[in-house]
Amino acid sequence: MRYFAEQGYEAARVGDIAAELGIAKGSVFQHFGSKDGLFMEAYKEAVRALPGYLDVPDDVKQDGFFAILRHRLENAARLRDHYEVQYKVMVLGNYGSDMNIKKRIGRFLQQGDPLQLNAFVQLGVERGELRHDVDPELIASIIETTVERFQDALNMGDSHPDLFHHTSNGDARRPTERINEFILVLRGAIGTS
Repeated sequence: MRYFAEQGYEAARVGDIAAELGIAKGSVFQHFGSKDGLFMEAYKEAVRALPGYLDVPDDVKQDGFFAILRHRLENAARLRDHYEVQYKVMVLGNYGSDMNIKKRIGRFLQQGDPLQLNAFVQLGVERGELRHDVDPELIASIIETTVERFQDALNMGDSHPDLFHHTSNGDARRPTERINEFILVLRGAIGTS
């Protein structure tokens, strides 16, 4: 994970990773099949190490779906800093990999649900905070694409302005204001009130 986080996917060389680990390059290929296979395992381990949506204090969880979401977004920078290597590998897989890897990532996230996204959506449905006329899988997909990208923009917008564009007018709003606005829009799309 550390090597991919430092070098990026394209610049990472299996031979360098093997040398750093003190093993033969062929051993890496024998075990993982390819650089893609090695990266996918690093990605899986990175995402599994990150806290899921429901890994919040009990009082936040009791306040419901949008409180959990707000907590996650307000603590995005702490998450990034505490899990720096894992977070970089996740972002690299989500934005800096080819379509083949992205398809594999999509299957992994959907089948394994390492971030507890489905349970998070189910909590919102059960509490009556999310729309009942929309398929929970669609709501999960909306969250996965919009919330995760927004969180990444909060965390990496300054370091990757070409990937995460903040605003069209150069407005330097504080993250709290941007989070409030984002939750307002998301609540309008998937919320019941």
